[in-house]
Amino acid sequence: MVNCNPETVSTDFDISNRLYFEPLDIESVAEICCAENKNGKLLGVIVQLGGQTPLKLAEKLFKKKINILGTSFSSIDLCEDRDRFNRFLKSLKILQPKSDIVSDLKQAKAAIKKIQFPIVIRPSYVLGGRAMRIINNDLELENYFKSTFIINNKSILIDEFLLEAKEIDVDALCDGKNVFIAGILEHIEEAGVHSGDSACSIPPQTIPREILNEIKNLTTLIAKKLKIIGFLNIQFALKDEKLYVLEVNPRASRTVPFISKAIGLPLANIATKVMLGKRLTEFNLIKKNNKSVFVKESVFPFDRFPGEDIILGPEMKSTGEVMGIENNFPMAYLKSQIAAGNNLPTKGSVFISVRDQDKENIILLSQVLKKINFNIYATKGTAEVLEKFCIAVKIVNKVNEGSPHIVDLIEKNRIQLIINTTSGAKSIADSFSIRRTAIRNKVPYFTTISAAKVAITGLNFWNTKDLKIKPIQELYKS
Repeated sequence: MVNCNPETVSTDFDISNRLYFEPLDIESVAEICCAENKNGKLLGVIVQLGGQTPLKLAEKLFKKKINILGTSFSSIDLCEDRDRFNRFLKSLKILQPKSDIVSDLKQAKAAIKKIQFPIVIRPSYVLGGRAMRIINNDLELENYFKSTFIINNKSILIDEFLLEAKEIDVDALCDGKNVFIAGILEHIEEAGVHSGDSACSIPPQTIPREILNEIKNLTTLIAKKLKIIGFLNIQFALKDEKLYVLEVNPRASRTVPFISKAIGLPLANIATKVMLGKRLTEFNLIKKNNKSVFVKESVFPFDRFPGEDIILGPEMKSTGEVMGIENNFPMAYLKSQIAAGNNLPTKGSVFISVRDQDKENIILLSQVLKKINFNIYATKGTAEVLEKFCIAVKIVNKVNEGSPHIVDLIEKNRIQLIINTTSGAKSIADSFSIRRTAIRNKVPYFTTISAAKVAITGLNFWNTKDLKIKPIQELYKS
């Protein structure tokens, strides 16, 4: 194993017979391959189990005639090359968001005439969503191209941003002929949040059966056409009952360990053997737990970085993840929040301030909060909507409206839960002090209405049922 980060769990002393703490660049990897091949015993290199970085080495490994085990370089390159990938999906008549590749601001403005705002924009060959942004207007676009991460003559990718779409991740194994769909994960946050930051559930909770069947069929089709051998990850978006393919990654995703625990199968072990020549039909691929709901939640380091904003977006911010397991979705989500250190209160006061498109959704949530004896504070616009439905609410000033305002209440420990959704550069900037004060005072905070819905439903369940905890090993007792 080659891993330049000796502190990660994958470098446990018993994980491999030899471990190299070397940079993941072609010079180091080639030298290691040379050393390991002295007796002619090197079968090849696995690039599917280290995220995006090893995939970037695939072309150089291929040119040095170092054997890539599993999916071929040609298939990897097809997924990585944006133009080829777009043509590939079109040939299969699979929907994808409108997109274009540009190199400067002038070309970007021309592309947006056919794509339209909002867009998702990012430089080529970036990791973890770095420098990826959602752009809503010409001014934001111009500022983006003035940024330091724009490199001359490097392509910039522009995608149509699917507003209010549901994002879905699929992890699968393929041996070139047979496909095993290990898990379909429904994201709790709407599309636009990096998949590494979004909470997700297995099995999916709100996706219609016919859409699930379409997801399975498309995953199988894509895996076979790409001649995948080993892992495959596909990111879908569901909008207006239409299924779009956002990305296809010919590698293991970060959700593979989560799915392995959920279905009771050692996916990395099986995939490695497939890359070495075994067939999927040689394994007993029966999912061992079909009764529980599993929720993956991300863990964030916001309390250690005073200047960082907690609003989630296309750039990944999480540093870890946890899982909650229950026989119903809201309680599984509630457990995941507790495990992530987001300890939700069972009583007290909640502050609500949401953008216009979320105001309809907040009515039912507020009714549930009142039912379980929460007091509600809200800004004027949100309060007016709640009062129309006879929901008792106390109006509190925004920060720019003068004291006493919401930050004052948080500092005085009078707020135990916050639901605050916002959009637009000015609104996000105006509400920054609320989010930072919440982090400093350890007040749970939701920035998406979808996550708030599940959390409050979980609190409602918790109000009538005890929370039971048991080791994951008990799920798979024979």
